[in-house]
Amino acid sequence: MSAVAPFSALSPVHQMPGRVRFRFRTAAETPFDARAITRAAENLPGVRSARLNAAARSLTLSYAVAETDAERLGMALLDIRLPVRAARSAQQKVQDKELLTVVASGALLATTSKLPPGVQLPATLAASLPLYGEAVDDLLKEGINSHVLEALAVAISTASQDYVAANTTVFMLALGEYLENSIARRSDDLLKNLLRPDTGLVWVERDGVEQQVEAEKVGVGDTVIVGAGATIPVDGTVLGGEALINEASMTGESLPVNRARGDTVLSGTVVEEGRLRIYAEHVGRKTAVARIADYVEQSLDAKSTAQLNAAKLADKLVPGVLGLAGAAWLLTGDWKRAAAVLQADYSCALKLATPVAFKSAMFKAGQRGILIKGADVLERLAEADTFVFDKTGTLTTGQLAVTDSVAFDPHYSAKDLIDLAASVEEHYFHPLALAVVEVARKNQGRHFDHKEVEFIAAHGVASVIDGQRIVVGSRHFVEDDECVPILPAQRKRIDRLFRDGKTLLYIGFGGHLLGVIALKDQLREDSAATLAHLRSLGVKRIVMLTGDHRDRAAELAAQLGLDDFHAELMPEDKAALVAGMKAAGARLAFVGDGINDAPALAGAHVGIAMQQGADIARLTSDIALLEDDIGRVADAKQLANRTLKLIDHNFKLTVGLNSAILAGAAAGKLTPVAASVAHNGTTIGILLNALRGGQGALAD
Repeated sequence: MSAVAPFSALSPVHQMPGRVRFRFRTAAETPFDARAITRAAENLPGVRSARLNAAARSLTLSYAVAETDAERLGMALLDIRLPVRAARSAQQKVQDKELLTVVASGALLATTSKLPPGVQLPATLAASLPLYGEAVDDLLKEGINSHVLEALAVAISTASQDYVAANTTVFMLALGEYLENSIARRSDDLLKNLLRPDTGLVWVERDGVEQQVEAEKVGVGDTVIVGAGATIPVDGTVLGGEALINEASMTGESLPVNRARGDTVLSGTVVEEGRLRIYAEHVGRKTAVARIADYVEQSLDAKSTAQLNAAKLADKLVPGVLGLAGAAWLLTGDWKRAAAVLQADYSCALKLATPVAFKSAMFKAGQRGILIKGADVLERLAEADTFVFDKTGTLTTGQLAVTDSVAFDPHYSAKDLIDLAASVEEHYFHPLALAVVEVARKNQGRHFDHKEVEFIAAHGVASVIDGQRIVVGSRHFVEDDECVPILPAQRKRIDRLFRDGKTLLYIGFGGHLLGVIALKDQLREDSAATLAHLRSLGVKRIVMLTGDHRDRAAELAAQLGLDDFHAELMPEDKAALVAGMKAAGARLAFVGDGINDAPALAGAHVGIAMQQGADIARLTSDIALLEDDIGRVADAKQLANRTLKLIDHNFKLTVGLNSAILAGAAAGKLTPVAASVAHNGTTIGILLNALRGGQGALAD
């Protein structure tokens, strides 16, 4: 049995004596086995416990300081080799069987004329038996359809001892079915696995003892233990502990929130700091994350209007083809004409090319970080002429950056304030702290020597500099917990910053307020380019909806050249505006990221959720972006436009070519073999064109 390395890259993101958390990447072609990786890590020398978070791609190790260190553990993890299991899935076996059918029918076609006469009939019958079985089943359930015509054509050719014609039809049909199913399976597998919840190991407390169990063995009523860096695996209520939870996956809120005893927590959210004991209320397939995965699977069966219309037209044309074959035989007495006509029905290309184009486009979109939940979604997106954007986390990054540094003490400059805060926050991984440290680093700020830093979960940090206590954190922490007074003049400046929609970090030093640092999310670099791209794709109107202050919204709308904007909105206001635009005749696509966007996402013709969006937004949406790149919105529109254009082209090509083949066959200009090669050859060509179109639509 061969072995592979589970990690392609590994880097420490947080460490302290006896504990280290690594962020890792795995090779795309390497099977990911969370349980095997955890066990291998636990077996490393000096490791006491290992906790793997597959969703966050992080691995946390507790170890004996006297036996090893973080650097040696990192090297040892990169040297791990895991066995590759050779088990094949049932789906893979089906695909292999279909491929074998194509190869076998192709080999039979290539050797038909070389087989002994006594072998040709049994071989042809054996190859065509599955087709006959399917045709009989369809005839009993649906009446005459394309499968019945195909089987009848093969039967006529076989009865007339024209085995080349019969085997040509069998091969072409097998090849077309394999191509369609292969594309469908690849795209379905991709879509189904995109939102699967983590199924690794979970810490639970049973009989007063903490132990690791498989995720599927966690039951309702269990006490689940979740520490820093881990994803919460259940929906439940906090029994004990306090922690900062990153709920961006569920609420779209960029800042972590404090959760303590009595609070509700959801699966898929991440503990950034602290530790929680959680009473499990919803587990396994009943958690929020799992329900979203189920929704994605169910939506795969949705068919577009184009696909349904093509299938209906194909079925309506079947009796006409059968009638034409009968008329040709009655008028000429030539069975070859009848068999040739039966070879050239419209159904194959009409029914196969449209879903192949859609599935191929969806598969290619998924590879490029765009989850499209159905063929009908692509169709509606191609028709969209109005795009409505949420602001925060959509047109803006949703990530905080320092905008102001206000020092209230004349002995300290604005730069000193940032350097002081960064000095004590450099080992703190809160988004506010990271933003401040990044600014200090860019400006090559001064580092202030300080004593040991005290981390107060969900509040801030504290230390001592030059014998005086420094505290950095929220207003509640600094003013209420640390009793640092805020003077009236300071309040006016603070209130002004707050009205500008900025998040404030308070710095107390020596018992008085030294200053505040203001932070705000920034406009995405490619927002303007994305909107311009959308206009070039035929979008007539672009509107922004936001709950933010009107002045800030107006400034952003002018900066981006929007057609209109609406500010200071509640979630129900967004949904009402979307409904109003739809009633006015707009074909509307809504792009958002937060739980407050869910009603608008559901109400639009097409809802598009950003990558950092809440899971409820991703559930409600028709399209979910898998990368934090707003440019993918325009890519999705471009893909939809090209796919519908390709489907229209293939439709016209199918009708034109098959009509010509039918006319030639009925006039006796084409033999059954020639008609089969022409019909099936053009069908395969149209299928390949559909496949090519999906693969090339995002090439630009």
